[in-house]
Amino acid sequence: MIELIFSFLVTILPDYLYRRYGQGKRLGEEITLYNFWYELRWGITACAVMTITLITVIFYFHPIASNVLVGFRTVSIISDRPGRVEEVYVTNNQDVRAGDRIFRLDTSRQRAAAETARRRIAEVDAAMKQAQSELSVAKGNIIVAEGALREAQDELKRREELYERNPQVVSAQELVSLSATADSRQGALDAALAKRQVVEAQISASLPAQRASAEAALAEAETEIQKATVFAGIDGTVKQFVLRPGDIVNPILRPAGILVPASSDTPVVLATFGQISAQVLHVGMITEITCSSKPLTVIPMVITDVQNVIASGQVRPTDQLLDVDERAQPGTILTFLEPVFEGSQASAIPRGSICVGVAYSSHAAEIEAGKATGIRALAMQVVDGMGIANAIVIRVQALMLPIRAVVFGG
Repeated sequence: MIELIFSFLVTILPDYLYRRYGQGKRLGEEITLYNFWYELRWGITACAVMTITLITVIFYFHPIASNVLVGFRTVSIISDRPGRVEEVYVTNNQDVRAGDRIFRLDTSRQRAAAETARRRIAEVDAAMKQAQSELSVAKGNIIVAEGALREAQDELKRREELYERNPQVVSAQELVSLSATADSRQGALDAALAKRQVVEAQISASLPAQRASAEAALAEAETEIQKATVFAGIDGTVKQFVLRPGDIVNPILRPAGILVPASSDTPVVLATFGQISAQVLHVGMITEITCSSKPLTVIPMVITDVQNVIASGQVRPTDQLLDVDERAQPGTILTFLEPVFEGSQASAIPRGSICVGVAYSSHAAEIEAGKATGIRALAMQVVDGMGIANAIVIRVQALMLPIRAVVFGG
């Protein structure tokens, strides 16, 4: 509308004034409804061309975003494992601080496992003490067996020497008996040594491994007991939380509730523009938004990031071939906005508000750097100045949004 009015003032109106005062033709007499087009053909044609040109230039270099979202993040309240709720500490819409308990699952099975592990540790400790006693006994038996073996070997040696001197003093049968006694005591010593090795292996390897296994089982059970209590990770408000003791929760199926963080941080504003604006949008571009939740207010923003892909073009491998015609609806360019001024009215916008906005192209830096001179620089300044049309539009929308919502919103 603004473009049409401006074009009318610089084309049709001068043409009419020339016809009226230059040629003396009067409206309603020489200029009638039937020859209006013929008499003002040059002005009407120029007006149509200028209007289309202005609309094209303004909406290309100063694009309008009809969908602007003041987004916010949420944190799902989920447990690490499924289970039955034993105790609930909060209610819906309750404010919580980071570290506050939210709910706790039943831990009877985990407590039983922990108690079993503790008893197993106690049994291993008792077995360790018994093994230490057995080791002492085995060492004593080795000393006794070594003494008995030396005694038998000395006696056998002495008898053999007597037999060599006088076979009549010592009989061969007696030597055989003494040799069997020495072999028996050697076997007893070997058995005592083997017993000591077995006990030492239990003390150094077997029992410590059993204790380590029991300690690991105890640690696992205690960890499961600790994980049964769900805590708030951040400050916020609990939403959609209807858990009661006895309910079954399963993190795979759905969260137990939603934690909305405290809104003290800077809001994340998302704005979508048409694909035609992809070559114009850039980081640092000034933008203005207005929201029906914050009526009669225009908030200056700046583009901090431009998503370099269009979401509608993403492809996921499936069992069906892709048909591009199914995606005839064109996607949009997603941009991220932040307030130009800290502590501005943007922080007062309710999270989740839907707004409208307009971005303004600026070639001032390019002109100041000398990259554009002469006619090109003048054209850039004219294009930048055309942004006033959309600035007027966004302010009209700031006025019309509450009227449209209240009067025509039903």
